[in-house]
Order: sequence, then C-alpha cells, then structure tokens
Amino acid sequence: MIESYRFGKIVINGKSYSSDVIIIGDHVKADWWRREGHRLHIEDLEEVTSRDVEVLVVGTGYFGLMKVPEDVKRFLAEKGIEVIVQKTADACKTFNKLKDSGKKVAAALHLTC
Repeated sequence: MIESYRFGKIVINGKSYSSDVIIIGDHVKADWWRREGHRLHIEDLEEVTSRDVEVLVVGTGYFGLMKVPEDVKRFLAEKGIEVIVQKTADACKTFNKLKDSGKKVAAALHLTC
C-alpha cells in the first residue's frame, strides 16, 4: 500500500522512495526511467504490459506535467488494461482503493513536476 506521497517522495509498504516508481502487485520497481521525462511511451510500460494487470493508474506528477498520449492509452486498452490518469496525489489514493477492492492493479508514478 502507498502510505504517503509528497513532491519527490513516496512511502510504499514502509519503504521510502525518491525516484519515480512502478508498482505491480506487491513489487516496486524503483528508479523507473522513461525514454522522455515528461511524456509516457509504450516501451516505458513493458513491466506492466507483460503482467496480468486489469488497471493501470498513472500518476502524472505533483503538478500533472507528465503527458500520456492517446496512442499509449489505445495500446493499453487493446491489451485489456484500463488506464486511469491523475495527478500523483490522487493516483496514490486511487491505487490504494483499487488494490483494496481486489483488482489486479499497477501504478506508474512520476513523483516530481
């Protein structure tokens, strides 16, 4: 579970991270690096698309500056993955609610801008 988030820092299951993360089930991939800092690309989500995920929650940053292009949303939809795009603070809350409901949920979270 995501315990807290603030600009540049997130606490997941008692561990603090200061770089962008992907969460799939109980696994956290720290230091998630994207091809382009404030734009999400399909290849940035290989960990998600290779797993059994029903919903991907994308946190676009504290101010919401990371963009999720339509081609990425379409690609995920074709894979049967619902995509929810929100500023990271809201995305953290959404992830926790979906995880509590038993959904197979993943999160890709940009922690800064």
